[in-house]
Amino acid sequence: MNFLHWEGWAGPCDEIVVTLDHAANIQLLDDMNFSSYRCGRSFRYVGGCYRQSPVVLRPPQNGHWHVAIDLGGSRGAVRAGIRLVKDAA
Repeated sequence: MNFLHWEGWAGPCDEIVVTLDHAANIQLLDDMNFSSYRCGRSFRYVGGCYRQSPVVLRPPQNGHWHVAIDLGGSRGAVRAGIRLVKDAA
């Protein structure tokens, strides 16, 4: 599976801002769910399919987070920028 990946520490007061060059799936995952994502098992995430950017995601609690960006099995490539805005609330 091809995907773009970012990881870092964030919490509910922070924003993870994602910019895309075209529509893609954006998933915010904790460590356990990221492992399941990579192995093709079922997983839980915050996010979805986005057609416009920027996309702002807020982690539900403090922790180590992963952002996975993919095209849901479609062919092609996506370019993305990801930045963490601390204490954005």
